Amino acid sequence: MSVLTATDAMPGEARAPVGDSICSYQPAIDRLRESLNETLIGKSEVVELVLACLLARGHLLFDDLPGLGKTTLAKAVAHSVGGAFARVQCTPDLLPSDITGFNVFNQKTREFEFREGPVFSDVLLADEINRATPRTQSALFEAMAERQVTIDRQTYRLSESFFVIATQNPVESHGAYPLPEAQLDRFAMKLRIGYPDAADELRMLAANVGDCDQPSRSTHESVIDPQQLRGLQRHVSQVSVSRVVQEYLVGLARATRSHPEVTLGLSPRGLLTWQRVAQAQSHLQRRDFVIPDDIQYVARPVLEVRLAGNFDGAIQVVDEILAAVPVPVLER
Repeated sequence: MSVLTATDAMPGEARAPVGDSICSYQPAIDRLRESLNETLIGKSEVVELVLACLLARGHLLFDDLPGLGKTTLAKAVAHSVGGAFARVQCTPDLLPSDITGFNVFNQKTREFEFREGPVFSDVLLADEINRATPRTQSALFEAMAERQVTIDRQTYRLSESFFVIATQNPVESHGAYPLPEAQLDRFAMKLRIGYPDAADELRMLAANVGDCDQPSRSTHESVIDPQQLRGLQRHVSQVSVSRVVQEYLVGLARATRSHPEVTLGLSPRGLLTWQRVAQAQSHLQRRDFVIPDDIQYVARPVLEVRLAGNFDGAIQVVDEILAAVPVPVLER
């Protein structure tokens, strides 16, 4: 069992700025957290994971039933960060150009002009993504991985903070095209919102009496601007991850590949994503270094989206993987 003092860094390891740097970003995080919790009542844990995904510059897949607030939450994220929101309702007849954009011929100028698609936004909601054909689903590959699209050999850059929130309905399979593992690996995590409890449903009903607009007012207010968001994301990327914690991550990744029920374990890209999401989780907890608790907290949503095998539910498998690898002890 390894022991590491929380204030120590490994030789040659860069540390993130401490103290004032984290404190300076905390008001922005608190405003984001409050805004999203006002929108998604009673789901604070989901909100924390959404924030971790956003700050880690990942993409999010919601695998849940209709009517639980996925679209409302996506709009709230876009408005809260002062970004442009776009929505794509995925259907079998949706074309790749309907997502990325296309060139049209201008009769007046006698030249082709590029018409931007919905990927040219800050937050893109791909609703019921598994109803789009594989050809159309693949149009998001380059956009999600590299934040750019290529049309007619011309490359166009997307927003630095481009964030995809995709949804799929787990109970309907007719007319659906399951996402291939290669595309699932582009998502940082998979989440479920679930039904609220009775007290939260009562709060939701009371809040909407006399209000003709369904969305919460917080979805129309910007609490930070895009520049502040990019600053937060850059700071998250600098959160320190000690060699001991990285060894723990590697041990967990290798455990996914040797688990008897897992046929497709964690890829190196997935491992990098796990580290970045753990850095974001650490930052949300007002720390400038990652601890094993951060790794474990985000393990389920990060692994559920990318593990494949002969099992009904990934939760038990993830728990078994976490239990199989010794946890390093960090002295405070």
